[in-house]
Amino acid sequence: MTASGASTQPVGPGPLVLVVGPSGAGKDTLIDKARARLEGDGRVLFARRLVTRPPGAGEAHGTLGEADFAAGCAAARFPLSWRAHGLGYALGPEVAAHLRGGGVVVANGSRASLPQARRRFATVRVVLVSAPAEVRAMRLAARGRESAAEIAARLRHAPAVEVAPDLVIENVGSPEAGGEALAAFIAAVLEGTGKAGA
Repeated sequence: MTASGASTQPVGPGPLVLVVGPSGAGKDTLIDKARARLEGDGRVLFARRLVTRPPGAGEAHGTLGEADFAAGCAAARFPLSWRAHGLGYALGPEVAAHLRGGGVVVANGSRASLPQARRRFATVRVVLVSAPAEVRAMRLAARGRESAAEIAARLRHAPAVEVAPDLVIENVGSPEAGGEALAAFIAAVLEGTGKAGA
């Protein structure tokens, strides 16, 4: 069993594309743009994260309570789970099912969860989305989800994990351009040409 309570058998053969980066880099926006471009391709599943917070502005996530999160981890219900910013995050069972069928899953992940992800999944591709701190601060404020103190804490947060990304998107241009770059990478992974990230 891993720390998340899941089996040690790698989940695959389909690849998991984890989109990671600091808060406010624009991961959800680029994922939404890529989803629109790849809509209708049943080989790609854009995962809906489960988060221990109420639905609100920003990411359209699934919601679960702390007790349900703990129980799900203990029962190995989640193929990947982690904690960050005082919240629990998880990918649901449908992610493992899609990967076992050979499909590609795209998920908003965490840099701190990468070591666990690389143990849990047969193939991992990593897309790092970044942006300058001042840009991220404006985006975090605009989404209206946290106080000024919470935003400052997010900007200071930097997991001590080495990230070896397969693609880096400096998200300072148009969301359409960043989304196109992400969609093109996912298309390359579908065709088996994406660089190995594990």
